[in-house]
Amino acid sequence: MLDMGSTSPGNIRFFTDRGHKNYSEDLLRSSLDPALRVKDEAGNLVVDSKKFLDENLAYPNGHFDVVLCWNLPDYMEESLVKPTIDRLWSVMKPRGVLLAFFHTRDAGPDSTCYRYHVTESDTLEMQEVKIAPPGRPATEKQSPRLQRVFNNRHIENLFRDFASIKFFLARDAMREVLVVR
Repeated sequence: MLDMGSTSPGNIRFFTDRGHKNYSEDLLRSSLDPALRVKDEAGNLVVDSKKFLDENLAYPNGHFDVVLCWNLPDYMEESLVKPTIDRLWSVMKPRGVLLAFFHTRDAGPDSTCYRYHVTESDTLEMQEVKIAPPGRPATEKQSPRLQRVFNNRHIENLFRDFASIKFFLARDAMREVLVVR
């Protein structure tokens, strides 16, 4: 199983106690690495999505049964979202399951980004994520900015190569999405 949030000892313990091998990739933090920035044709600094994927999610095809994507697409830069989801499709086994959360409405620039910790089979604990913006000292940590709010059609398009998708309305203006490869 792949947990796409920062390392969570609780999640590792929860899943390994149930016999699962657990991998963690903090893709949100990795996507903010200044070394990934290149200039586009207009001279603007943009994220090099190829380099990002070469350095992250470097697993063999069909490696994972489960991916916990959490709320990553809402906070990740637009240019990385679709390539990341496409890579996840590749590294997941057929009939593998992906769990993602999406905001149902724009919470504004001051929305809080959370890291999720599984505490029981039906309970998650939330912890605020704070990251120093690129080029800023570590002491200036803040919650990452909500980049966008996906509507259902956008989410369906994002996962269009997957076999099925189910939406569930969750608490706190969040949508829970279960996707099967």
